[in-house]
Formats: sequence, structure tokens, C-alpha cells
Amino acid sequence: MFGGSSSAARRAGPGEAGGSLAGSREAPHAVGSLLATYGWYIVFSCILLYVVFQKLSTRLRALRQRQLDRAAAAVEPDVVVKRQEALAAARLKMQEELNAQVEKHKEKLRQLEEQKRRQKIEMWDSMQEGKSYKGNARKPPEEDGPGPSTSSVLPKRKADRKPLRGSGYNPLSGEGGGTCSWRPGRRGPSSGG
Repeated sequence: MFGGSSSAARRAGPGEAGGSLAGSREAPHAVGSLLATYGWYIVFSCILLYVVFQKLSTRLRALRQRQLDRAAAAVEPDVVVKRQEALAAARLKMQEELNAQVEKHKEKLRQLEEQKRRQKIEMWDSMQEGKSYKGNARKPPEEDGPGPSTSSVLPKRKADRKPLRGSGYNPLSGEGGGTCSWRPGRRGPSSGG
């Protein structure tokens, strides 16, 4: 049995080898003709399959994530409660800080109002005494201590000042202004008929 099959294999060997060689030559030709005939259909179907696969994979991922979130929320309600408590504590802390800042701002505003009120009182007192307010505004605040009081010190007049104009100058008279004088022009166009 074994001897006969081996001799048959030897006889059919070269013919089969030629047949398989011819089949291997025809395979690329068949694939080429298949691609030439249906090539664009194959390309478009591959692109369509790729797009469909991407859409389905993203939906499946989202569905899995939702299921995991539901499972995690159902399994760990203590974690959710702790998160909410931490969030509430953080909000409370931020509100307290904001309230403290508001109080500081209100205190600054009160101090400014008090300072303005004192300045108005000082201005009123100086006007009652016949002094100018500008002189008081420029002075630094007085310190309590030895020295002359403000009521006993009178401001000095500057005697060395020259007057800017002569004593006989009157701007309404039109005189004394020098060589230049100004007169308004005629109003409107000339009246014609």
C-alpha cells in the first residue's frame, strides 16, 4: 500500500507542481480583475464600515460608563453624602471669608465718613473764625503737646506783594488796557431790503 502510493505521487508530482504553479499565477490576476471590477464598491464599503464601527464603539463606551456610574452611585451613597457635606462646608467657609471682607470694607467706609465729617467741622469752625479753609487743609494734623494754640496764632500777611494791576484799572471802562482793545463784530449779514 505504501509503495504504490509513493510511486503514484512520484508520477503525479511534476504535473501537480505545474498545476499549483499555474494556480498561483492565476490568483493575482483574479484579485486584480476583482479589484478592477468592484474596487470602488469595496473602498466605499470599507469606509462605511469604519464609520459605523466608530459610532457604535463611542455609544457602547458611553453606555458602559453610564452603567458604571449608576452602579457606583448605588453602591456608595456614603461617598456621595461626604462629597455633598464637603461642598457645603467649602461654600460656608467662602461665605464667611466674604462676610469678613464686607465688614472690613464697611469699617473703612465708616472711617472715611468720620474723616469727612471732621473736615467739614474744621472747615465750619475756621470759617466762623474768619480763616480760609485751604490753609487748614494743608496743615498736618496737630499733635497734643506743648506749643501755641491755633486760636492765639494769627496768619501773617505778606506785605512784600506787588499788585498785579494799577489801582486805577477798571476792566469795564475800556481804558488802561494798553494799546490793544477788542470790539465785537457786526451781527448778521447786511440788511438789504
